[in-house]
Amino acid sequence: MDKHEEVLIALRQIIRAIDLHSRKLNKVAGLTGPQLVLMRAIRDSGEVTIRQLSNITNMSQATATTILDRLESRNLVIRQRSQLDKRKVHAHLTPEGEAVLAKAPLPLQEDFVAQFQNLEDWEQSLLLSSVQRISTMMNAEHLDVAAMLHVGHINPQDPEN
Repeated sequence: MDKHEEVLIALRQIIRAIDLHSRKLNKVAGLTGPQLVLMRAIRDSGEVTIRQLSNITNMSQATATTILDRLESRNLVIRQRSQLDKRKVHAHLTPEGEAVLAKAPLPLQEDFVAQFQNLEDWEQSLLLSSVQRISTMMNAEHLDVAAMLHVGHINPQDPEN
């Protein structure tokens, strides 16, 4: 097998691993990857505005708002106007949201990050430069994406988000 075929197979394996994790997350908790990331950010941040959430999760405010709309319609999240500053709206998990989050598997990237951080600095740099080069070779370096692993459309109007 040629090396380029081995690289393409490895890329497909990565995509498949992300897809399988996304399916498991949906089956176990009924959430998408971005929904899980947003709910975890709400839980971990305490009182948090939508702007702060978008910064923490590397999502646009429009994407974060769309995801919050879906989570709110499922009674997993509520938005409340601040008592101190009526211009601010804070997101909070509902008891149902906390229960769903408690049973949800960890985001796939958490295991990756832990393993990556255990590598030597030179190996981290080698992997980073290799993946960045692959991204460039696939004409993908210009795509605006968050630092979370999720298979699906990049369009923020995507019903998967």
